Amino acid sequence: MKCVTCSAELREDVRFCSSCGSPVSSVSRLPTGLATPSAVVAAQRRTSSSDPIGRLASSESLDPRALAPGSVIAERYRIIGLIGRGGMGEVYRADDLKLGQTVALKFLPESLASDPAWVERFYAEVRHARQVSHPNVCRVYDVGEIGGRHFLSMEYVDGEDLASLLRRIGRLPPDKAVEIARELCAGLSAAHDKGVLHRDLKPSNVMIDGRGRAKITDFGLAAGVEDDKGGGEVSGTPAYMAPEQLSGKGASIQSDIYALGLVLYEIFTGRKPFEAATLADWRRKHSEDQPTAPSTVTPGLDPVVERVILRCLEKDPKARPRSVAAVAAALPGGDPLAAAIAAGETPSPEMVAAAGSDEGMKPAMAWACLLSILAGLALAAWLSPRAYRHGHVPLEKPPDALVEKSKEIARRLGYKDKPADTAWGFSGNGEYRRWVEEHDKSKTRWKDMEDGRPASIYFWYRQSPGRLVPERFRGEDSNGVAVTESDPPPTTSGMIGVELDPLGRLIRFEAVPSSGPQASSTTLDWSILLAEAGLDDAAFSPAEPQWLPPSYADARAAWVESKPERPDRPLHVEAAAVGGRPVFFELAGPWSRPPRMARLAELTQLGRDFPLLLLGILVVGGALIARRNLRLGRSDRRGATRLAAFVFACSMLTWAFLTSHVASDSELALLLLGASIALFLAGVCWLLYVALEPLIRRRWPDSLIAWTRLLSGRLSDPLVGRVLLAGALLGVFESISVEALQLARRAFEATPPIPPLPWDTTLVGPRAVAAHLFNPAVAMFFALAAAMLFFLLRAVLRKEWLAAAVFVLLFAVPSFLDGGLISGAFSLVIAAAEIFVFLRFGLLAWVFANYFGHCLSFPLTTDSSAWYAGTSLFVLLVLAVIAVYGFRIALAGRPMFSGMRLED
Repeated sequence: MKCVTCSAELREDVRFCSSCGSPVSSVSRLPTGLATPSAVVAAQRRTSSSDPIGRLASSESLDPRALAPGSVIAERYRIIGLIGRGGMGEVYRADDLKLGQTVALKFLPESLASDPAWVERFYAEVRHARQVSHPNVCRVYDVGEIGGRHFLSMEYVDGEDLASLLRRIGRLPPDKAVEIARELCAGLSAAHDKGVLHRDLKPSNVMIDGRGRAKITDFGLAAGVEDDKGGGEVSGTPAYMAPEQLSGKGASIQSDIYALGLVLYEIFTGRKPFEAATLADWRRKHSEDQPTAPSTVTPGLDPVVERVILRCLEKDPKARPRSVAAVAAALPGGDPLAAAIAAGETPSPEMVAAAGSDEGMKPAMAWACLLSILAGLALAAWLSPRAYRHGHVPLEKPPDALVEKSKEIARRLGYKDKPADTAWGFSGNGEYRRWVEEHDKSKTRWKDMEDGRPASIYFWYRQSPGRLVPERFRGEDSNGVAVTESDPPPTTSGMIGVELDPLGRLIRFEAVPSSGPQASSTTLDWSILLAEAGLDDAAFSPAEPQWLPPSYADARAAWVESKPERPDRPLHVEAAAVGGRPVFFELAGPWSRPPRMARLAELTQLGRDFPLLLLGILVVGGALIARRNLRLGRSDRRGATRLAAFVFACSMLTWAFLTSHVASDSELALLLLGASIALFLAGVCWLLYVALEPLIRRRWPDSLIAWTRLLSGRLSDPLVGRVLLAGALLGVFESISVEALQLARRAFEATPPIPPLPWDTTLVGPRAVAAHLFNPAVAMFFALAAAMLFFLLRAVLRKEWLAAAVFVLLFAVPSFLDGGLISGAFSLVIAAAEIFVFLRFGLLAWVFANYFGHCLSFPLTTDSSAWYAGTSLFVLLVLAVIAVYGFRIALAGRPMFSGMRLED
């Protein structure tokens, strides 16, 4: 007896072919996924016991005269000849007369045409195969019916199947074997990307065309990734089934990888890893026996190939490679990403994640990175008060003392009612900064702020007889709906606002008087206000009030400095009262504006509006690109959804920390506002990712390897750790460079700029610190925006080095024009470092760099006596822990001191 699949000679008592593993007996040769008792009985009624009805041989063939060469069916296909015959039908070569192409027609036997289960399986083959479009998958075009005969049309492959080729020549030459292996991986990966499991991968289902390319065929047993949950049914060819398939536990991607390993074993050795004659023997072989090492069968086999094959053949599915792309990436030589790009294809996210090395860093290099980061953190903290404004103003009093001082002032001025709610914070004096920049060009123009007057950083305090409920989103706090010095507006009677300089001296006082009848006016001792402001009465003389107070007043007063210490910066005081109680006081200078005029912020109008304009452009442009990517099926929807969910969660966490919560129904409004903002940020992030990621993955996938691995949940991947260290090192370097730039400008420029005002995070307490530390969304946004810019430059300029040069100049030239030679030189170095790390380590390195740089822009100090030293140390410790985590996972389990010798 001969096997109808491979024509090998068989004994009469065997149930499976010892060469190809195809079933021989009539019942066992049915596809067991459909081999329920009813199906088996029905099959036996339709066939005689003497005629096998296996998967590749049918007892009821179509009448050759009905499909004789030259005959035309369906008024479209002209039959050329019979190619092969099997249990699922006969395959004919035919000409498509309408398209002028050669196709293959596969007919379902008449004996099965009336069985709904078989017809459904036949149509399922078309449904699954049509989802996959890849050069290494045999394309299926359509399905039809004529005269009660069901048939499908598919790509005609002019060649032979891999099983026949291996029988004819034995194992393939090493280079050709690797090439065929990569093509099988590419085709199978394409199917998995579409959610399709082949479930019957074997040499006879792989065609080698006339140009030597492999094409996967026969999706007759295919199923969706989530469809095959087991249930005791067994589908496939026993010789090429994974242990879990044979035990009825269902198929998975790892099951297809096991079958792929069996095929690779034959390709590289010319032999099958297992031999058996019965189903029970196959089950035992696959579940218990270990295959002979491929290098034993084929001496001189590349150890890398052997390691890949044996990993695919692991008994435990969890021990096998995560994806077929990982198998392709592990094969020797070549680059699967480069191969996909050269073929004009977009690598799948799984293929991108599988690319790159999984090896850990050398301990010496990992230690060098970690120690450099830790030393950099300490240096950045030491430079921070020397470079930023918080180190140049006398921040001697902690917030608690300033809050108590504010309450004391309110009580001394006659406001003794206990408030229902309070709020406080720090702000920068943008009016003073801009006035000095315009009117003072001396080298010492910022010297005055060192004694706290005028206050370039001031403390504000608010209290209210009711709950302080913010009314608008505070954009600079990401997602914090927080009370500010102007939100909610001071419109409720009894509201009080106090502004103090860092030493606790009064700068401004405002109270909202009652709208009811006021007490009779009494003589007010204005000297209390002057004393709280730390002013000497003798140094000020009365003057005519120039400003209208922000609310009604029945008494007004003003003073001007008689003999100002700085004639170019004379101080004057405006005050007002109602019913004998002050309602307004302000210590002003030539930079000050009347209370009814909007205050100048630290940022210019362009500085506030440009990010919104850029965001609008990104959203509109991203929506157009995303729509196209979605239509073409290129987007990584799973990754985009995970990223959006992460951004939403972080945004809500930030909202929880920063929002001024209230124990009233207004909290629901704050929650809805916070959730809407979080949804907006997550939606924009999803949109930008769907728009940008496929473009980069198509043309420059190497930059996404670590990012894709992290997004897929591989938090302890060695490559992620290596990129984390690189990004952290870049972030620390950038922070130190920016601080050094400020010191250099003040030392060498004739008119140095004011020390920048950092984020007030560490000044306003642990809640703000936690909110910013747990929200890396801003780092992701900046990284994605910069990556999009570089991608566009690379797409336009075509050359990577040219795009990198233009990218650096785009960041350096504005600094040259705005800040001069020193600023431009530092910006040039920083931008060059950024683009080097991006090209070397990819997008994720930029995310970590932005995160570290953002956190190091907080007010930091190494002075343990500073009242904000605790929060500063907490920030540094968090960053150090992240760096240590990256160090540990980057070693990939290697001993920390492996290869390092300590000499006595």
